[in-house]
Amino acid sequence: MIGKYKVITLCGSTRFKDHFFEVQKRLTLEGNIVISVGLFGHSGDEEVWTEGTKEMLDDMHKRKIDMADEIFVINVGGYIGSSTRSEIEYAKAHSKKVNYLENN
Repeated sequence: MIGKYKVITLCGSTRFKDHFFEVQKRLTLEGNIVISVGLFGHSGDEEVWTEGTKEMLDDMHKRKIDMADEIFVINVGGYIGSSTRSEIEYAKAHSKKVNYLENN
């Protein structure tokens, strides 16, 4: 288990902040390097909504996907918003494996 770690980027609505932390912990304990979001705009991080910041964060998240072997979509209740849908399409276009918290 030591030495070769898969890199996984988490994707999903930032309204699911607690789920992000739960999944990050579980995947880390399973021996993965986990990349997550930096801010939770839908869970109180108001800085996200200042001019230009959301666009920067969306672009930055695509760079995080570039660094990953795969993405893990936190789709609580099957919910996938437009930003997450864009990230899934981006990951697939770049031959990244896509896993989901809940089956679609």
